[in-house]
Amino acid sequence: MSPQQTNPNQPRPHSSGERADVAAIRTRPTASVLVIGAGINGIATFRDLALQGVDVVLVDRGDFVSGASAASSHMIHGGIRYLENGEFRLVKESVTERNALIRIAPHYVKPLETTVPIFSTFSGILSAPLRFLTHKSGKPTERGAALIKTGLVIYDSFSRDGGSVPRHRFHGRKRSLAELPALNHDIKYTATYYDASMHDPERLALDVLFDGLAAGGHARAANYLEAVGMGEHGVRLRDTLTGAEFEVAADVVVNTSGPWTDLTNEELGRPTAFMGGTKGSHIVLDNDELLAATGGREIFFEHEDGRIVLIYPLKGKVMVGTTDLEHDMREPAVCTEAEVDYFFDLIAHVFPAVPVDRSQIVYRFSGVRPLPRHDDEAPGFVSRDYRIERADLPELPGTTLLSLVGGKWTTFRALAEHLSNEVLELLGRERTRSTAGVAIGGGAGYPTTDDARRIWTVSHGDEVGRARAEELLERYGTRAEAFIASIEGARDEPLEHHVGYSRREIAWLVGGERVVHLADVVLRRTSIAFTGAITAPLLDELAEIAGAELGWDAERRATEVAATRELLAARHGVELEASATLV
Repeated sequence: MSPQQTNPNQPRPHSSGERADVAAIRTRPTASVLVIGAGINGIATFRDLALQGVDVVLVDRGDFVSGASAASSHMIHGGIRYLENGEFRLVKESVTERNALIRIAPHYVKPLETTVPIFSTFSGILSAPLRFLTHKSGKPTERGAALIKTGLVIYDSFSRDGGSVPRHRFHGRKRSLAELPALNHDIKYTATYYDASMHDPERLALDVLFDGLAAGGHARAANYLEAVGMGEHGVRLRDTLTGAEFEVAADVVVNTSGPWTDLTNEELGRPTAFMGGTKGSHIVLDNDELLAATGGREIFFEHEDGRIVLIYPLKGKVMVGTTDLEHDMREPAVCTEAEVDYFFDLIAHVFPAVPVDRSQIVYRFSGVRPLPRHDDEAPGFVSRDYRIERADLPELPGTTLLSLVGGKWTTFRALAEHLSNEVLELLGRERTRSTAGVAIGGGAGYPTTDDARRIWTVSHGDEVGRARAEELLERYGTRAEAFIASIEGARDEPLEHHVGYSRREIAWLVGGERVVHLADVVLRRTSIAFTGAITAPLLDELAEIAGAELGWDAERRATEVAATRELLAARHGVELEASATLV
C-alpha cells in the first residue's frame, strides 16, 4: 500500500490532471465561508468552522503556513512585557492558551525554562509607569531587577493554572554564574521563569489543518491558490501553477492574510490601511560552545534599544533573534548583514567569552509581524492584541468581509474561536462545539509520562525498531502511527544523504501533506534546511523522491531544484555547491 492510500488528507488526483484539492473547489464553486490566508490564524479558523459543520474553503497564494507564521521565534508565550503596556486581557488569554497547548499539543509544545540576565537594580522603574499610563514608548530603558521581579509576580498570578509551569525564581550574581558560568560577569541577577517552546511550528499548523480537513467534505483547502480580485459572482481565484482562474461565491469572506491584509483587501476592491507590520529576523548558529553556554535554557532579555531578544537552543543548534523594523509589504523580508551584526553584538553582551562568526550561520529567516497600524509609536510597544474589522462588499450583495488585524501564534485557538463566532453570527448559526481542550493532530493520545512513552515505542517498534519509533513519535506525535502502518514490512531505508529521514518517510510526507513544490519539503514538512543539513546531493535526492510521488519529469525536477536553491540563497542565506540535476 502506498503512502497516499494510508493518509485520508490527500485527495485522489483529478482526471483532468488538475490538482485534486483545487478541482474540489472549482467544481463546487460555492461555500458559506471563504478564508483567504493559510497562516496559523486562517488555518485555525478553518478548523474551527469545519468542526461546526460549516461549508468552508481555505486558500493561500503560497504554501500553507509559509508567510509570517513560518518566521516565528518558535515560542508559545504569555507575553510578560505586555503587562507594562496594560494589556492584562491579552496576557491572561495568552497564558491560558499557552497552558492549554501544553496539554492539547504536547508533541510540539513543551514547557521552556527561560532566564533573563539583569544588569541593574532599579533601571526602568520610572519609565515603565509612564508607558503604562500614556501608551508612549519614550526613550528605551533596560529593565532592572525591581521592575522584572514585579512583572514576574504578576505573571505568575496569571499563568500558574494549577501548576502547569513552575513559579519564577530570582538569583543573585554568585548563584547565577554558578548555574550559567559563561554569562557576562557584570550581571547582578538572573530571573528564571517558564513559558513554552514550539519546536516545529509549521508541523503544528499542518496538524491543525488536517484536523479541519478530517471533519468532512464540507471543509476544502488548497495551497498555491491566490485571491486576485472580484468576479461577477464571487472572489476570483488563480491557480499559481496553471494560471487557470475561477470564481468562488461565499456568504462570508474572511481575510486572514496577516501582514498582507491591506494588499488582499485592495485586490478585493476594498482598500484599507489596517496594518503596520514590522520585520523580525533570526539566525541559526552551529556553535557547540554557545549551545553549552545556554545550559538548555532560552536566554531572554531586553537590549538597550528596547527590543526583546533571545538566544534559544533548538534542534542541536542555537537560534538568535529578533529584530523589530519597519517594512514595506510589497518587498520580500530578508535578514540583512546589519541585523547579523546586531545579533553578534547581543551574543557578545550576554556571553562575551563565546566567539561567534558568520561561518557558523546555517540558516537565516525573516518575516513580518501582522501588527496594526501604529503611526509614530515605536514598533516594540505596538499592541500584540487582535481585532476584527467588518465591511460589506458592494459588488456582491449579501456578502460580508471580515478582516483580521493582529494575532499571534500563542492565541491562535482562542482567536479562531472568536473569529468563528462572528462568522456564525453572520450565518445565523449556533456554535455546536468548542475547540477548547480538543487535542490537536498527533497530540491525541500522546504519551506524556516516561512509562506511557516506553509502552508506545515498544508497541510500535516491531516495524521500525524502538529507537526509530521514538524519533517518529517526537517528530509527528501519534500521527507517526499512520506512517509506521504504511511501511507494511518494507524496509524503512534512510536517505543516502541524511540518515535522520527515510525515503519512505519523505514519500509519505509528499503524498499525504499537500506538497506542491520541492521547497515545501525542505522548508516546512521537514526541518532539514533549518538545521543546516541541506546539501546539493540531498536536494537532488529529495527531488527524485518527490518527483516519483507527484509525477515530475526530469525537466520539472530540475526546475524545482533550481527554484529551491535560488530561494535558499536569496531568503535564507544558504548557498549550495553545484547540483548534478542542473548539470
